[in-house]
Amino acid sequence: MQAGKPFEIVLYGRKNCHLCEQVEQSIRLLEMEFPLRLTVVDIEEDDALHEKYMLVIPVVEIDGQEAFRSVTSVVTWEELRAELVRRLQ
Repeated sequence: MQAGKPFEIVLYGRKNCHLCEQVEQSIRLLEMEFPLRLTVVDIEEDDALHEKYMLVIPVVEIDGQEAFRSVTSVVTWEELRAELVRRLQ
C-alpha cells in the first residue's frame, strides 16, 4: 500500500506485559499490508525510558512521533491500521 520507505515503528513495553504482546501481534499482522520495520524496546533496560513510560505502556511510535500510549485502553489493530493509512495521505 505504501510506496517508498517503510514505516519505522517502535513499540515500548516490557517482558510479561500482555497488552504489549497484543499490540506487537497487531503490528506484525500489519506487516502483511504495509512495509514497516518494528523495533521492540524493553523499558526495563533503560532507566529514563522506564521513568517516562512505566505507567502508559504499551507506547507506539511511528516515524519518530508518539502515536499511541495506553493510559486507559490498549490500541487496537484497527486504530493502528487507520493511523498508517492516514499517514499515507
